[in-house]
This record gives sequence, structure tokens and C-alpha cells, in this order.
Amino acid sequence: MKRRDFLKNTTITALGASLITPITALAGENITHLESDDLSSKAALKDEFDVHFMAIGDWGRNGEYDQTEVAKQMGLWGAANPNDFVISVGDNFYPLGVISENDPLWHYSFENIYTAHSLQCNWYSVLGNHDYGADPQAQIRYSKVSRRWNMPSLYYKKEFALGKNGDKVMMLMIDTDPMLHEDKKQQVEEQMVWINEQLKNAPANVKWKMIIGHHPYYTVGPRIKNYDTLTVREKMAGIFEKYKVDVYLSGHDHSLQHLKPEGYTHQFISGAGSELTPVTSGIPYSRFEASEHGFMYFAINSNKLHVKAINMTGKVLYETELTK
Repeated sequence: MKRRDFLKNTTITALGASLITPITALAGENITHLESDDLSSKAALKDEFDVHFMAIGDWGRNGEYDQTEVAKQMGLWGAANPNDFVISVGDNFYPLGVISENDPLWHYSFENIYTAHSLQCNWYSVLGNHDYGADPQAQIRYSKVSRRWNMPSLYYKKEFALGKNGDKVMMLMIDTDPMLHEDKKQQVEEQMVWINEQLKNAPANVKWKMIIGHHPYYTVGPRIKNYDTLTVREKMAGIFEKYKVDVYLSGHDHSLQHLKPEGYTHQFISGAGSELTPVTSGIPYSRFEASEHGFMYFAINSNKLHVKAINMTGKVLYETELTK
């Protein structure tokens, strides 16, 4: 399969957009789980995939804590491998977000760090808890300043074409921080209605469903049993299962993880963009965990979703493939 310029076939739906036709897939296919096989081969991916992207989180520290080194490796990886965009899973600016679209941190932590030509692509971002320390709306407004920074709303939808037969991957970019605050119940309820509507009305040609948020719903990092993780699990686990969400991608814990708790959904954590936090080995639902600086790389076609965890020296620490 030849790689296509899928960006011309990309659609985006932000908050308040009209709904699409009801779902007709999956229910009649009796799919109860996804298979994920760990891969020993580290050979370069064949050009059989239609969508390629890097994912990174918890990065904005003025280049310190090896942020610059991770950024350099992302640039090298993007130059040597197909890459169409970057997803940022939040905590984009430490310690307290940005105060405006003119905040110097845009230059010190983003523009002057991710300088490689291969990283001058679209960055689709969500907010983390640290981004709420100042003006979270400033990160939305910066979308009109930067060509590559794309955050049209606090939560929004992206769809990308897979192949030439009309298949798509659907990504819901969500805002998890309000879920942790009692005084934001209305905001959370509105977002939950939106999430349910997007998944309920996903058409049959959506082959992969991904949700991207900052806080994980499972982890083997320091927040394994804390309020953040348990609250997001309470809010989202039922939705993941009901609508057969394939992947939940997050950050918050500063490590690289692939987790498979009970149920349908795979949890990937890519929060190792700068400062690290420890991980615990031997947890039954963990397939991979590493407290190493790095990022994740995803490649998707209609039948396969391939994931690599790559450290700041370019070593592939882990790779796996989900199939349908």
C-alpha cells in the first residue's frame, strides 16, 4: 500500500459541531477484544501504514531535564521515518502554564526546543493540570499565532483517512483536569455528553477509536492509586468499554507505559518528555513500563495499530501491534 497524503482528507470537529450518522460497525462483528502481540523485530516499519505520529507529554521545562535531548531525537526520528503530526498529551508548560499567547515560555519551552525541520508539522495538543495554573485559553488562542500549534477548543475531534476505501481513525482530544474538581461539574457534564455523542454516532468506516487526555485511567507510576487516576477511571472506563475504544493515550506520570487492564481498551502513557518519575514492575496489567526519557511513535492502517516506545538516544525500548 502506497502512503497517501491523508492530510488533504482530514476533518476536524470542535465543540458544538453537528453529529454524524449512527454507528453500524462492531456490534455485528462480535468483537470482544483486541489482540496485542509484542514484537521482537526492530526493523523499520514497511510503508504499509497510512497515519504516522509521535506522542509526547509533560515536556515544557525550558529545555531542562533532558527535554532538549528528547526533542533532538524526535527530530532525528521524524527525519528517518514517516511522520505526519505530533500529539501532545498535556502539561505543556511548567510550572504553571502560560499567561497569554505572548508568554515567553512559548519560545523557551516550545518554539526554540522542537526546532527540527521534521517537527514543523501540526501539533495536536490537550491540556494538563499544570497548564491550568495560568490561562488555559491562551493555548487555544496560540493556534492563531503558530502555524503548527493546533488546539481549537478545550476538547475536539480529529479524523484521519486510512487507505483509499474510506476507512478512518477517530481521535477524541479531551480535557481531563476539570474531572478532578467539584466546582467544574457543569463543564464536565457537557464534555461527557459530547464524548458519548461522538462515540455513539461514529460511522461504520471508523476502524480505530482513540481518546487522548492528560490523566491516565490506569498506571504503574506513582499515581497508581491516587485520586487523579481513580477519578478518571470512574468517569471513563465505562465509556471505553461501552463504545469499544481501542486506545486511551495519556501522560501525567512521567514515564513510558503500555497497560492492558481488564476490558477492551489499551492504555498508553507517553509522559517522558522531560522530568521523570519512577515506575513499578510486576503489575499484572502492565505489558511495558520504563522510567526513561523519550516518546512514542504510532503507525496505523485499517487493520493494524503499531506502537514503539523510543528513548532519547533513539533506542526502541518496546514495540507492539494491535490488530483487528
